Amino acid sequence: VKVVESGGGLVQPGGSLRLSCAASGFTFSSYDMSWFRQAPGKERELVAMISGGNDRTKYVDSVKGRFTISRDSAKNTVVLLMSYLKPEDTAVYYCYVPTFGSWGQGTQVTVSS
Repeated sequence: VKVVESGGGLVQPGGSLRLSCAASGFTFSSYDMSWFRQAPGKERELVAMISGGNDRTKYVDSVKGRFTISRDSAKNTVVLLMSYLKPEDTAVYYCYVPTFGSWGQGTQVTVSS
């Protein structure tokens, strides 16, 4: 099982970014997929999750209405679309497959003017 994130970068407050997580080594559409983030000096926290099979989604309260998680099973990719970004969204964002305990290497998101 392998997951690789991409799409991070520097963005101004109020801007948008699209993170992608490319997955391999398992039947992608059948499993929960999630995004976590870890800011400097803070614990890693769950940001969003999409369920296997029915694609139900769940978000941490601080990103509801701003972030959207989705799955493209044809491409074995899960996407986190982030809008109206705030400085407090600055963190390393990780893709995680709960069933296998697999983490990606992370991608840095910095929100700053």
